[in-house]
Amino acid sequence: MQTKHFFSDPNHLVVTALNSLTRTNPSLAFDPENKIVFRRPDATKSKVVIISGGGSGHEPAFAGYVGTGLLDASVAGTIFASPSAEQIRKAAMDFVDTSKGLLVIPMNYTGDVLNFGMAAEKARAAGIQTEFFAVNDDVGVGKKKGGKVGRRGIGGGILVLKMVGALAEADGSLDQVYKLAQLANDNLVSVGASLEHVHVPGRGASEDSIPQDEIEVGMGIHNEPGSHRVKATLDQLVKGMLSQLLDSKDTDRSFVNHGPGDEWALLINNLGGLSALELSGITEEVCSQLDRDYAVNPARIIQGTFLTSLNQLGFSISLLRLADTGLGDGKSMVDLLDAPAEAVGWSAPITSSTWARQHDPPVEIKRTAAAAERPSNLKLEPAVLNKVLGSGLERVIAAEPQVTRYDTIVGDGDCGIGLKRGAEAVLSLIQSADLSTDLLDTVHRIINVVENTMDGTSGAIYAIFLNALAHGLREQDKSSTPTPVDVGVWSAALKYSINALAKYTPAQPGDRTMIDALVPFCNTLSESKDVKAAAKASEEGTEATKSMKASLGRSVYVGGESEWVGKVPDPGAYGLMEFFNGLAQAS
Repeated sequence: MQTKHFFSDPNHLVVTALNSLTRTNPSLAFDPENKIVFRRPDATKSKVVIISGGGSGHEPAFAGYVGTGLLDASVAGTIFASPSAEQIRKAAMDFVDTSKGLLVIPMNYTGDVLNFGMAAEKARAAGIQTEFFAVNDDVGVGKKKGGKVGRRGIGGGILVLKMVGALAEADGSLDQVYKLAQLANDNLVSVGASLEHVHVPGRGASEDSIPQDEIEVGMGIHNEPGSHRVKATLDQLVKGMLSQLLDSKDTDRSFVNHGPGDEWALLINNLGGLSALELSGITEEVCSQLDRDYAVNPARIIQGTFLTSLNQLGFSISLLRLADTGLGDGKSMVDLLDAPAEAVGWSAPITSSTWARQHDPPVEIKRTAAAAERPSNLKLEPAVLNKVLGSGLERVIAAEPQVTRYDTIVGDGDCGIGLKRGAEAVLSLIQSADLSTDLLDTVHRIINVVENTMDGTSGAIYAIFLNALAHGLREQDKSSTPTPVDVGVWSAALKYSINALAKYTPAQPGDRTMIDALVPFCNTLSESKDVKAAAKASEEGTEATKSMKASLGRSVYVGGESEWVGKVPDPGAYGLMEFFNGLAQAS
């Protein structure tokens, strides 16, 4: 687990984070003594008040949901610990206008239920019309194990807070708001999965960890164990999670009665440690399986970071059956989810009018075909190309671990993978495709593969170089009869490519880049017409990069240069050198 943090004092961290909300949302105020974030009186109309909160470490919940259209106040405890009843009482009685009633709505954890419940009773005793409800949506713990405690409150609870907040903002009565909370919870199921436990800032490292190849399903948001651990791919994991959420035959976890034709809202919640890229991939997998296996196409799909467990490497899936609220036009569950909210934690910006286009027909994409290449008279037998080029590509693939090792030291670690991916794709083409003897046709097919499999700076450089190589070959296609391609044709085309590449990159020999391997090979081949001599020149150029100071590329930004100068060559140059050595070996 990740044990490094920028803050070592968790109490200071919590207060600092809460105070930041008054900077990012000027309609809020903060009482640091009691860790209460609340809406400023001048920014609040008289309405039913909604108060929630809980232990810190779940940001943006719960203080991030204070604002117009959502909560009126949030009370925070220390990390993973409930605030005290006195903190909550102060929030209800000193910081908000409860003249139209108060709903106290924490998540269903023992400490939160006791402390928020005690505060609710104190509010009632003070003459405030008060209702209390603890959100409980987690199916990771079944009915038998949950017993009298019931389900835990996790990510789906944010949907409940959003709807009751929107209804209160629309002048709903306390009775209406309270009944909506119950109705929403009765139609809500959630489950999470995580690859690892989390580490709390300021604490020692936990001895408990999840094995590298396992996933904990149903893990709680305070590191509590889940229902089970699995070794599974993402699609297998999602299939199991959806079964826990929707399988009506699982009597231990069947919390929501549903049938064909029911509409749903889907929430995919980042538990804190996933990249946005990976979370989006998970959303797509969940939606695909819902459509395929359950004929469910959610009316609303909301993705983001809503309720976390610090930096937990996991996600949760929540499904809300869109039941009839009985509140009339403009107050359906969908309307309340779509209603505007001025709270920094609510990140669902898609409007109702845009969602109305969800079932529009697919867009017809206009695809412009590449310009047809003229046949050429430059001839090379596919078997020869396969032998020589294949040898070079296989050397690149085999060199990936070494290239990656070098790039991990002096770059960002992706050079070897990128080269291997491109080499494997080109090798697959020349080994499996029905190639003609027309060399230019083959080169253009290779270019298409490179452009679609290699990205980043090196991918762009290779694509430019190969396109220029094709033009350099075309310039030599002057005969009206078949012309065998020899080393002279190749060297002239490569010389053209080097000159063309110089228009787009300032890299020159001596700058510690792949150019230090490429230029010596091309120049030596042009002068000697000897592939082995050219490969030797490339090898010498690569070796020279060990003592060069980087002036271009990622290596410029990498510290600790004194530790690797003289020892580590430029990774891109090394990979290209291996390719040239493979060509020489087969020539």
